[in-house]
Parts: sequence; structure tokens; C-alpha cells
Amino acid sequence: MKAHRHHKRGRSCIVLGALLLAAACVPGTDGSGAAGSQGAAATAVPDPGKAGKVTLTVWDQQTRGGANAQVERLNKEFEKKYPNVTVKRVARSFNDLKKTLKLALSGDNPPDVVQANQGYSDMVAFARAGMLTPLDSYAGLYEWNTRFPQTLLNLNRVSADGKRFGTGRLYGISQEGEYIGVYYNKKVLRKAGVEPPKTWQDLTGALPKLKKAGQLPVQFGNLDKYPAIHTFGVLQGQAAGSAEPVRETVFGRGKGFDTDATREAARTLADWAKKGYFPKGANGKGYDDAAKQFADGKGAFLITGTWQLADLRKPMGDDLGFMPPPPAAGQQPVTTGGEGLPWSITSKSDHPEVAAAYLDFLTDAHASKVMTEEGVLPVVPGEAARELDPDTAGGQMFAGWQKLNAADGLVPYLDYTTPTFYDTLSADLQGVLSGDLDPDGLAERMQKEYAKFRAQQRAENEDAK
Repeated sequence: MKAHRHHKRGRSCIVLGALLLAAACVPGTDGSGAAGSQGAAATAVPDPGKAGKVTLTVWDQQTRGGANAQVERLNKEFEKKYPNVTVKRVARSFNDLKKTLKLALSGDNPPDVVQANQGYSDMVAFARAGMLTPLDSYAGLYEWNTRFPQTLLNLNRVSADGKRFGTGRLYGISQEGEYIGVYYNKKVLRKAGVEPPKTWQDLTGALPKLKKAGQLPVQFGNLDKYPAIHTFGVLQGQAAGSAEPVRETVFGRGKGFDTDATREAARTLADWAKKGYFPKGANGKGYDDAAKQFADGKGAFLITGTWQLADLRKPMGDDLGFMPPPPAAGQQPVTTGGEGLPWSITSKSDHPEVAAAYLDFLTDAHASKVMTEEGVLPVVPGEAARELDPDTAGGQMFAGWQKLNAADGLVPYLDYTTPTFYDTLSADLQGVLSGDLDPDGLAERMQKEYAKFRAQQRAENEDAK
């Protein structure tokens, strides 16, 4: 999952704040790209009903309960609205999509619409190779520039030279907001005599109490590798004390990863594994298996993304609680997060205008309502979200989204940092968990890759002058 997963020159693009509530943006394009299979700018809102018989092939990674349910509902509604259009959906896990998408896009008959992960390894590479269609004209026609804050649209932009993300042409729009939070099982906490934590000190102090009471403190499975990136990101944000230091580094403007916060987060991760706060052999346990075991009462806490809410609330009911990672006393909340994988139109699509109408349908106000009903966090929540019971996990999730944005507490996913950061960091964190890589070694390896990539970028920029 987003293992998921942005960059902007100037003020940080991940800062949503009040912009989520009132998007002060200008309709139209940014002048950097056009829409359409031949690059010709669209000049009127397309009418899919006049396109004749169309099969729209869509690849997505919305395989989990609520995410899958909302896409299935919206696809059926789109086909009902446009009986001449058939949506041929191919749903793959995040890892499977990441592995197969490049080959599919480079073939003679690629899908029409795909979810392409933000950052250098996927979206930037695909845009640079001409595999995706710029959406700037459609953004003006459908008023995506007023539906979404410009800061969010910038997360899905790639520069015209294909060297930077966060600026330039628009290559996708996202449905979901998301962040890494702390799920808790109220029943397990009650058995151990532990209250839901209100501060980070409460949470860390509860772990030895839970273990002493015979309960697994933190359910966790890292066979899929990306879960450790998410957990480490939470620990790093807590150690840094705010979102800014790590965020600036991910965007290429910070001091890097050879920091006290990186080392402290790595020590905490290793310490939790050594003390048995995680399940034994967590590197060999699947992410989905860990979530199912948590739902079955095996574990007090589960640190993962908002995308798991729908899958967990069905079996757990009122026993499920959720919160952003509770901040240290007197501090503001901070965690990894942003928006979900964007939906993009491929450059070889025979039906780009139908595809654009489909993207608009997936992200409008009605779609936000459908997503909320299915337990999915829309990137721009609507009235349905405000009506949720604040004592339920769903209500807590939406309240947490508001608090994080108001506090400027969102840190982008670490794997955006370089084209290969996902692979190297996920492997290195497995080493930290197993004890094969010490915290100082992790910080040094992260810094080395970061510095090497930034040096390459500087050299490319010099050569281009």
C-alpha cells in the first residue's frame, strides 16, 4: 500500500492545512502540458455517452475491503450513467502493481487508466518515458484546480524535463487522503489494565505493561517489507519532534538522514523487536496476516495506514479504536502521510477523453460520499465525513486527518527520496529488525544514497546549462 506514496520547490507541497477546507486555487492549466492521446489540448468537457462502444481498461491497487468496495460501486455507477462504456478492471496488490506496471505501459496495448505511485521510481520514470498523458487541460475543464488545493495537485506533477516531481505537468489525481496511525484493540487494553494512550509517553510506557500482562504489545508483519518503512517513519517523526526536518530531506532540501532522529528511530525499532514488543519472526509474517491476527485479538496496537480501517472495523466493531500517533506531551501530532496513489491516463490510450471523465467521476463530491460510507478517507472530505460519530474509529480517523493538517504534521513517504530508496530502505530495515544492521549503519546507508542521488541531480542540472 502506498507503500505509497512528492516534492515542491518553495513551500512544502505536503502541507495541506486549511487548504483542505478552502482550496484557493485558480481554474485552468499551468501552461506546461496538454491532454489527449496526440497531445492536443481538450477544449470542452468530454461526453463519454457520445464516444460509441468503449471498453476502458483500468489497473488499480484498491484490493482491500473498503477501497475495493468504493471502486466497485463507482465503476457500476459510471457504467450505468454511460451504458456504452464498460470498465474492465484489473486489481492488483501494491507490490504486484509496482512490479508489473512498467512492462504493461511499455507494451503495444497498455491499460487506459492506471494507478502510478508518486516519486522518482514510478511516476517520474513513466512520465519521462512518455508513457503517461499530461492532464493539465482536463484539470482546467473539470475544475480539478478548484476541487483540490494546488498543493495536492503538485504532488502528482513532473517537470517537463522529467527530472523532478512536484512541479510541471500534472500526471494524475488522487482519491484518498491517508496517514499512518495507531489502531488499538479496546478489549485487549482493558484486559491488561491499560488506557488508550493520549501521549507518546503513554504509548511507549504501555508496551512493557502489556507484555507483562501476557498480551502482544504491537502486532506487526514485515514480509512485504513496506510495513517497516511506515513504522520507522512514525518513530522518526516522533524523534524529530516535527514534520519539517524529515520532509525537507525527502524533498531534497534538508540536511539528510545522518541525524539523531534517524538513529533514535532505528534504535527504537530494534529495541521493540529485541524486547518482544513485536511478534517473533516479524520479518517472515505477511502484512495481511498481521492485520487479521490483530482483528482476532492478538495484539494491543497495530501501526499502519488509514486504508486498513474498513477491513478492521467489520470484525472488531466497537472494540476498534484509531488515532494518529499520539504526540509527546506538549507537542503537535506528526506522522507519515499524504494522499493515495494517483489515477493516471496512459499515453497510448485510445479513449483519453472517456478516461478523463472516469477520473473526474472517481474524485467528485459524490465519490467522496461513497468513499466515506465504505470507510475510506477522501482526500477532500465532504459532509458525510462531518456526520460520522466521533467515538467510532471512522470518526477518529477523520478527526485525526483534520488535526494533522492543522498542525502541519504530515511527512511524505520516505521511499519518494530517490528512485531506489524503496528497495534499499525496506531491505535495510529488515536488517535492523533482525539485528544484522545497527542504527548507526542504517543512518549512514540512508545518507549515502541520499547524497549520491542529489549529487547526480546537480551534475545533470549543470550539464543542461
